[in-house]
Amino acid sequence: MNNNFEIALQLLGIGMLTVFAILFLVVFLGNIIIRFVNRFLPEAAAEGTGKAKPVISELDPKIVAVIVSAVKTLTGGKGQVEKIERV
Repeated sequence: MNNNFEIALQLLGIGMLTVFAILFLVVFLGNIIIRFVNRFLPEAAAEGTGKAKPVISELDPKIVAVIVSAVKTLTGGKGQVEKIERV
């Protein structure tokens, strides 16, 4: 009976290490891909955003200013509000 318990613990440990290793690889490779794309292909993402026209005229200017300020703060100045819609 003791031998079965040891085998069960070994399988548990191996399974947990395998899951941890795979999740680590997914996160690590995802970050590498994101950095590569942001560094070497930034203009591909910027081409499609230049044509959108802001639709903000219906809202109170104070609310628009708060939203724009929040986006700039959260994105470190890299984000831009293009359209505000009620959901």
